[in-house]
Amino acid sequence: MCDEKIGTLKAGLKKLKTAVVAFSGGVDSAFLLAVAARSGLENLLAVTVDSAFVTKQEIRQARQTAKDLGVAHQVIKLDILSHEQVTANTLARCYHCKTVMFSVIRRVADKNGITHVLHGVNTDDLGDFRPGLKAAEELGVRAPLVEAGFSKQQIRVCSRQMGLTTWDLPSQSCLATRIPFLDAITKEALDRIEQAEQFLRSLGFFHVRVRCHGTVARIETDETAIAAMAAHRKQISAALKTIGFTFVSLDLDGYQTGKMNPSQMNAIGISESSGRRKEEQG
Repeated sequence: MCDEKIGTLKAGLKKLKTAVVAFSGGVDSAFLLAVAARSGLENLLAVTVDSAFVTKQEIRQARQTAKDLGVAHQVIKLDILSHEQVTANTLARCYHCKTVMFSVIRRVADKNGITHVLHGVNTDDLGDFRPGLKAAEELGVRAPLVEAGFSKQQIRVCSRQMGLTTWDLPSQSCLATRIPFLDAITKEALDRIEQAEQFLRSLGFFHVRVRCHGTVARIETDETAIAAMAAHRKQISAALKTIGFTFVSLDLDGYQTGKMNPSQMNAIGISESSGRRKEEQG
């Protein structure tokens, strides 16, 4: 399966001749960059956008992976919190954020005489709530993994076959996804989230999300890790309160991708149109 699909992907990439890969350092973009590096492109550049929505660990990971792959790499600083349409955190947040981010990457591409900008969206992403895909389409950012028909699982399998160390990295998402829609995004909240998740990873819980509901931290982890995390409850509670949370909770339903998306918010009584919890009647 991998040899044929990778061959199709390589052929498509080679036809582009020049490309910038929007590079987060995660499973998908690392796979795309690795295949692009083996496709005979005339000019290939990886660009990572460093903003308040990205952890320091992710930037380090991106730098190291690009170095390991032998691909030219630029890290561009972006003050995403200066964009009010993003920090307002409406349902269109991701659209506005990606518009800003891809515009920055497009300018880097133009400066380097590169025609195409690529991102690592896969076929599974198409069925999720991702307004950022519209921004990518409007700005002409291509999705080669979708064009070649790669699912997330296929990317992991083929990454492992290629010997990429990124094949089993936990899924990544920007820190803004931890904050409920219509709650304003602040640097203070993002810092608390990053510190809290870093602490949980230091305890050995690598697949975690700390959802920030004001000063309430709601921790999500894999169902199989809930009991182990509960055993550390006093230590975790004390640490997260030191960081700045007032209350610390553990989500007994476990981690679910896109749990803050509108469809899942509606399921727990939050209106998609308003983003706020529906008032109980009577």
